[in-house]
Amino acid sequence: MIAVVCYSGGHSSALVGIEAVRKFGRENVILLNHDISAKVEHSDIKRFKREIAEYLGIEITYANAPDFEEMTPLAISRKKSAFSIGNGQCFCTYYLKTQPFEKWLKAHFPASLNTPCNDIVILYGFDISEPTRIQRRSAVLGMQGYKTDFPLALWNRTISSTQEIGIKPPSTYKIWKHANCGACLKGGKQHWYCVYCLRPDLWLEAKEAEEEIGHSIIKGLYLEELEPQFREMRDEKGICPSEKDNPARFWARVEKALPGEMNLFPCECAT
Repeated sequence: MIAVVCYSGGHSSALVGIEAVRKFGRENVILLNHDISAKVEHSDIKRFKREIAEYLGIEITYANAPDFEEMTPLAISRKKSAFSIGNGQCFCTYYLKTQPFEKWLKAHFPASLNTPCNDIVILYGFDISEPTRIQRRSAVLGMQGYKTDFPLALWNRTISSTQEIGIKPPSTYKIWKHANCGACLKGGKQHWYCVYCLRPDLWLEAKEAEEEIGHSIIKGLYLEELEPQFREMRDEKGICPSEKDNPARFWARVEKALPGEMNLFPCECAT
């Protein structure tokens, strides 16, 4: 049995890789990654992916979109003149991850519902708090003839942080919830405030994309409309850009803040 780890570069997928090697042995584990353009994937995420792979003694297996270095999420959206497919999935997710993943599986471990593949099990980093994602992924891949497993939710864990093996998680976790692209098209208002403060280049590109496509990234709110509020939050209220607070608490802080009262910007995590 070969364990194929969906190795995103985030902390959870790294833990899955470690658990898989401890259970199956490194010779039976594949770390499958879809590399993302350095324009939007932070260099420290790439550092983290390399260090975990080196610790495990496994080469990363890449299943990349052919022009991934240039085709950032916003570039893909502009090319397709839409941010999402009809089912709500972002074009970037499908083009940069789902499609290359399916092509790789078909090329190396072909399967179907009638002829399932018993050679591999596909491992994801979903934890016990994500039962809907677990059920959905199990069902989708099961219909394609593949087994799935979820070590962080279902196994007896042997590790809870990569700090235990001396590897620091990506520095992006100081600000962002996930090790996703900068300017994630799935992000909400709080996420895009962080983009406004920390990635003005991507903020400008996103505004241009909305104008070209004629649709907003955040449902019902164009970034152009949010800019005056975000400018006040940053320049007058000194609100630190962070996804670490839950949204209700974050926006409550914003609502209560008075000019000069919260002198938190630029804060340490934003440098």
